[in-house]
Amino acid sequence: MTKRGLTFEAVARAALALPGVELGTSWGTPGLKVKGRFLARLKEDGESLVLRIGFLRREELLSRSPKVFYVTDHYLHYPSVLIRLPKISKGVFDRLLKEAWSEVASERLLAERVSARGGVAAKKRKAK
Repeated sequence: MTKRGLTFEAVARAALALPGVELGTSWGTPGLKVKGRFLARLKEDGESLVLRIGFLRREELLSRSPKVFYVTDHYLHYPSVLIRLPKISKGVFDRLLKEAWSEVASERLLAERVSARGGVAAKKRKAK
C-alpha cells in the first residue's frame, strides 16, 4: 500500500533539492520560488499547497484525482492547482513538483539539471 500524506516541510525539502529553488513567503504563508518566480506556497488552511501548473495539466489532475487536487474560484484564472497534502503520495508529488519546476525554471537551470544528471541535450519545455 502506498503511503499518503506530506507536510510542507517534506515539500520544501524536495523542492530545495532542485536548482534555483528558494524558500520564502508568499501572501503571508511559506512559499517556494525558482529564482524569484512563483513555484508553490502553503495555503492558509495549513494543509493545502498551491502549485504552479499549466491549465491543461490542471484539468487532467482535477478529473483524475478530485480527492487530491482541487481549485477554488480565486485560482480559476491562474495556472495553479491546489493539492490536499494529507492525500497525495510522495511519488506522485515528486513527479508533479519536477514538472512544475521545469515550467518555472529558466533555460539555463533546465540545462544545468540535465547536465548534472548526465544528459546530453537540454530538455525542451512542454507546450503550455
